[in-house]
Amino acid sequence: MSLLRSLADRDRVFDFLVPAASPVDVRHGPILYLEDVTVSFDGFKAIDGLDLTIDDGELRCIIGPNGAGKTTMMDIITGKTRPDTGKVWFGSRHDLLAMNEPEIASLGIGRKFQKPTVFEALSVFENLELAMAADKRILPTLMACLTGEVRDRIDEVLATIGLAGLRHRPAGILSHGQKQWLEIGMLLMQRPRLLLVDEPVAGMTEQEMERTAELLTGLAGAGKQSVVVVEHDMGFVRSIARQVTVLHQGSVLAEGSMDRISHDPKVIEVYLGAEEAA
Repeated sequence: MSLLRSLADRDRVFDFLVPAASPVDVRHGPILYLEDVTVSFDGFKAIDGLDLTIDDGELRCIIGPNGAGKTTMMDIITGKTRPDTGKVWFGSRHDLLAMNEPEIASLGIGRKFQKPTVFEALSVFENLELAMAADKRILPTLMACLTGEVRDRIDEVLATIGLAGLRHRPAGILSHGQKQWLEIGMLLMQRPRLLLVDEPVAGMTEQEMERTAELLTGLAGAGKQSVVVVEHDMGFVRSIARQVTVLHQGSVLAEGSMDRISHDPKVIEVYLGAEEAA
């Protein structure tokens, strides 16, 4: 436990204080709304008039060639990058462009990067404990005790990510796929309403990819989270896709079902290629 406490530093632990019930209001519209968003870097338009709408509880796949603007789009949503123009709303009340990164995360927006980042010397259980939505300042962390409610929440997340049997094992011994699931679990501990997941199956085995597909579709299917997945593996996208958005040169090239996208001549030309589309 001493190692766990030594990690209780604002700069090393998730500094995102997510409430048990996200304040986002989706009664009158989508959970995420981007309108005419543009951002330039040294004269290059990374995002160019982007319009995107994500409904509450939806699983959306975002695909597109390298440089299409996928990462920049997620940077804008999470407050890391400020656009030059446009609107970005979370529900009907929250203007994300008027908020900083911790404030945005506190609303219930969680982001998972491609490379998993876990505390490898700590157990799976302790990683989830550290990620619990709570006051992460040094003194409150040192004084904190593990309540029954927290244990129940950790047990719930462990079951969701399929790591209940490994709860006391060091995170460092997990496979690549299991580390990905643990990091998703660390986000789930913060009770997000929107999950942004970047290339979750890169480097995974076929079995791990199947389990990841089940996990992400299950999260969206439960109605507690909306899930946006950025991915290049078209086999994986086909296995989970309900609605697909294709980005190209910073804007939406096409949108619809995977079947529709696969036969769109513009998408075939700039991204899928005739062989993949077939």
